Amino acid sequence: MDANTNFDYDRAFSRNIGWVTAAEQEKLRGARVAIAGLGGVGGAHLLTLARLGVGNFNIADFDDFEVHNFNRQVGAFMSTLGRPKAVVLKEQALDINPEADVRAFGDGVTAANLDEFLRDVDVYVDGIDFFAIEARRMLFRACHERGIPALTAAPLGMGVSFLYFRPGGMSFEQYFRVEGRSQQEQYARFIAGLSPSALHRGYLVAPEAVNFKEKRGPSTMMSCDLCAGVMGTSVLKVLLNRGSLRAAPWAMQFDAYKQKLSFTWRPFGNANPLQQLLMALIRPMLKG
Repeated sequence: MDANTNFDYDRAFSRNIGWVTAAEQEKLRGARVAIAGLGGVGGAHLLTLARLGVGNFNIADFDDFEVHNFNRQVGAFMSTLGRPKAVVLKEQALDINPEADVRAFGDGVTAANLDEFLRDVDVYVDGIDFFAIEARRMLFRACHERGIPALTAAPLGMGVSFLYFRPGGMSFEQYFRVEGRSQQEQYARFIAGLSPSALHRGYLVAPEAVNFKEKRGPSTMMSCDLCAGVMGTSVLKVLLNRGSLRAAPWAMQFDAYKQKLSFTWRPFGNANPLQQLLMALIRPMLKG
């Protein structure tokens, strides 16, 4: 017997009812979320939102699973080594909800397929690798132009840093101000903008694990799980128009290791004097 014949959407997501109404669950069923990047946080975002009952996704990633992904990526198993992330994560999402419409972009998001990737999308969720700043800028700019809410939850240390760019509000570029900067300076500005409160600083025990030249750094599954929880809740609030969600220039960071929560407000984004001071501290570390 086809396992899909045993699937019942209402029963599968019935335990969501109470935190959402039946009518809201139907709205989630009809929503479409775009997720670019399906590694550390992107895959976790997809499966969290699939279990929330979101019924439609546009997902993108050009990479394959490798052994070094095992510590943090929900689609990384011995059985998936060498397989495309977009294919594996689509299978996993459909294994949760076989009725879902999942459009997979196996070449990642490019200028050529950007319009198709954002077609019919209600919310954009950022899961792109930290170092892929140009692709991230392209996507956030396109969302701003199209009036699509865009959210990012960055896995920092053993915590999460969250930013929300609402339609009509401050744009990614207005906040991070990376246009025309060198790659090294773009990294500094992205780090400063992601985490104005820098709660994760202070417990990195092996600094040599961070290498910007080789585009690698340490990560934890706990951080990715926290990101997925924050992102799933925030997407729910946006899709259902429930409650307030602080948008940029507000940023939120929670660090489980330090057991601290911080909200920061930085008018003018990285042009803010406090951000200028933070970037002055970050720049020497990127060179070292």
